[in-house]
Amino acid sequence: MPPRISPVPPDDSAALPDHFNRWFAARGWAPRAHQLALLEKARAQRSALLIAPTGAGKTLAGFLPTLVELGSAVATPHRSALAKQAALSTPFPLVGEGRGGGPPAAAPMVESAPQQPASQQSATADTAAKQPARFIARPAGLHTLYISPLKALAVDIARNLQAPISEMGLQIKVETRTGDTPASRKQRQRRYPPDILLTTPEQLALLLSSDDAPHLFSSLQRVVLDELHALVTSKRGDLLSLGLARLWRLAPGLRMIGLSATVAQPEQLARFLVPQPNGSSVAADVVVAGGAAPPLVEMLDTQERLPWAGHSARHALAEMYELIKTNKTTLVFVNTRSQAEMLFQEFWRINDDNLAIALHHGSLDVAQRRKVEDAMAAGSLRGVVCTSSLDLGVDWGDVDLVINVGAPKGCSRLMQRIGRANHRLDEASRAVLVPANRFEVLECSVAIEAIADNAQDTPPLRTGALDVLAPHVLGCACGEPFASDELYAEVITAAPYAQLSRADFDDVVDFVASGGYALKTYERFARIKQDAKGRWRVANPKVRQSYRLNVGTIVEEAMLKVRLVRSRGGAKGTTGAIARGGRLLGEIEEYFIEGLTPGDTFVFGGEIVRYEALAEDQVYVSRANDADPKVPSYMGGKFPLSTYLAERVRGLLDDRKAWMQLPEQVRDLLALQTDVSRIPARRELLVETFPRSNKHYLVCYPFEGRLAHQTLGMLLTRRLERARARPLGFVANEYALAVWGLGDMSLMVSQGRLDLAALFDPDMLGDDLEAWLAESALMKRTFRSCAIISGLIPRRFTGEEKTRRQVLFSTDLVYDVLRRHQPDHMLLRAARADAATGLLDLRRLGDMLKRIESRITHRPLDRVSPLAVPVMLEIGRESVYGEAADELLAEAAEELVKEAMG
Repeated sequence: MPPRISPVPPDDSAALPDHFNRWFAARGWAPRAHQLALLEKARAQRSALLIAPTGAGKTLAGFLPTLVELGSAVATPHRSALAKQAALSTPFPLVGEGRGGGPPAAAPMVESAPQQPASQQSATADTAAKQPARFIARPAGLHTLYISPLKALAVDIARNLQAPISEMGLQIKVETRTGDTPASRKQRQRRYPPDILLTTPEQLALLLSSDDAPHLFSSLQRVVLDELHALVTSKRGDLLSLGLARLWRLAPGLRMIGLSATVAQPEQLARFLVPQPNGSSVAADVVVAGGAAPPLVEMLDTQERLPWAGHSARHALAEMYELIKTNKTTLVFVNTRSQAEMLFQEFWRINDDNLAIALHHGSLDVAQRRKVEDAMAAGSLRGVVCTSSLDLGVDWGDVDLVINVGAPKGCSRLMQRIGRANHRLDEASRAVLVPANRFEVLECSVAIEAIADNAQDTPPLRTGALDVLAPHVLGCACGEPFASDELYAEVITAAPYAQLSRADFDDVVDFVASGGYALKTYERFARIKQDAKGRWRVANPKVRQSYRLNVGTIVEEAMLKVRLVRSRGGAKGTTGAIARGGRLLGEIEEYFIEGLTPGDTFVFGGEIVRYEALAEDQVYVSRANDADPKVPSYMGGKFPLSTYLAERVRGLLDDRKAWMQLPEQVRDLLALQTDVSRIPARRELLVETFPRSNKHYLVCYPFEGRLAHQTLGMLLTRRLERARARPLGFVANEYALAVWGLGDMSLMVSQGRLDLAALFDPDMLGDDLEAWLAESALMKRTFRSCAIISGLIPRRFTGEEKTRRQVLFSTDLVYDVLRRHQPDHMLLRAARADAATGLLDLRRLGDMLKRIESRITHRPLDRVSPLAVPVMLEIGRESVYGEAADELLAEAAEELVKEAMG
């Protein structure tokens, strides 16, 4: 059933109570049409999805129905205070965490009562707080739950909500609940819930696993899901969808409001907001905000020489600095945290004007990030170098320019970043794209066109992961015993799990109950058991405790805390005692530190530091002044080229008239390629073969992204081995793949000993793929994440956390057992599904192989072609950092270009 896409109603302030109209007028505002549209949807008891750009007042629109409902009587005393007063006359048992037992009878809702003096209210609260937990009265109840993908966003929203609440004198209590919230406050929130609770998907899962969840959520009227487009594309979205399915059962009248940026398929996103009936599809109503000024996006027309490869964009450093200098506040987005560290350091090296330029990424200590965020909100920073940590919608005040360094990888992500500039709907956001090399010019060009066409490349709604369902099943058992039939009926109301088969569900339950057939003999994998009535309950209290320590879907590399201390002398290999403690700078991946020796320098937190020592999970560093530091190579932060932009890049290459809009340096590259070889057509695969330095090369140009190309390289290498081409290795970038070996592949093709059509046949995704996966470490890595998310291998125990080596040993051992004894195990199936859509990108590779059938063009060459230069530069690259890396890359590029030009 398709959603009802509503045109927004005319701007009618009569829809709002008088004190709300006065508040809008006092600020010089008028309620926007889409804000009033959501209010009407709420009054009609309908769930709705709001599609609106940044600056359209999405957050206020999402909360407006709640504020109107709770603030309709301005003089009414606070609902929590009334409930605390009622505690003296109508106590009821609060079922504590970690204890079994059935639900107590619901307490009556107190509608009105005489207002008490503040002192008497405080005394009443104190009296209630001193009573035993089982006799503490239940407050009037939680009205609205707000769920955000970011802790920082929840905190920012809480701060912003206080303005209308306090200025209108509304008696509404707002609180946040994140991983940083003290345990004492979390306990109090369950006894005396606020009217509005702002939280995250993981905290919702924890709340639902408590045995008093039915009472906490029985009064819930509304859930507001912010940045929904960002939530639903990952396993966090799967976890959230299962939590919503449980809320629909606990609060049958519950309505949803989803807030999202523009997406490709709003009707699919709207399905997330309503229960899915068995066998059919329904969606929430969709409200689309209008009136936004189109963004002004341009590409930097650099006067410097564009590199042939690399991602540092150092060539444009001075030009980017001038942009920061001529604007009030500029966000400089990069795609990796290591790039952020490098660029921040380079900006300060040339910062002769002493501009306030800061750094923000996810590995910095939370206190340092908050300091930067507060300075941004206050407007005291001129520039911030940042990663995806600032992609989502925290209101950072008057940012008037966004610079995106490097290729955007996807137009929806780029639009999200551009929206950080100018949080005003009727004024255009401004952005400048800075390609780091000549190939990225193509990607930046098509991204600007896509934005002008208002095109989107958000991925479709996910199919729910089985490894995420497993901890949800365990969490349900932690709360209260469940029957399999009832839980299955509940789970399939969640949109990502609507097509879940009963067999898969039973496999998940069996996995949580025993670990599966191959692991049944190990008692520690038995986490739930059936009671006499056939209902599933937790096996013992330790299982409940382990669940609450480990719930979540974000699996990161082992991290170590970085602390700043005084140097022990500075020379390499210096020994001696080092002072413990020191200021916390943030966290860094363990694997990076393992490659350092004392005395090595690297950039972290925007300054050059010297590695002094490693003690347990603490890395001790001191300040250094090294001109050539190493740079942390963080695992997180790389994005694949989207399918949509890849298609547009192929289209641009195929349209020679469009080349005239490209910079001269890029036009020269394409013209040279035409002379030496050819430019591939939109649906064609160009394959070049040539000799170089006593080896023979095969280079192809699928333009399908690094992940798909790496998988293709693995499979091509196996096939070339069987063809006796004696391959030695391969490299891949976003646009091309190069394989090299000892066999003359040009000669083999001409003699018919190497059939390119057979080499690129889609059947490589059959036996060849399975054979490779069987011996690949990649599947172990994927399985490891699934095992951790599913709860099979806990990361944390009371008072301790498993080391990376312990986790590796445990998961690798289980993986080998399952492969030998139960190859169809639920976790192995989950790992294969992850690999297919993630690290391997099999779906995209399969689509590419079908696209190029009978469209492969071979060009035997006597030397490297210009188009092959960037991917050839990937071969044998040394781990050199800093300016030296760019110089070495430039020298190698010049040598290859000279070869290409003959």
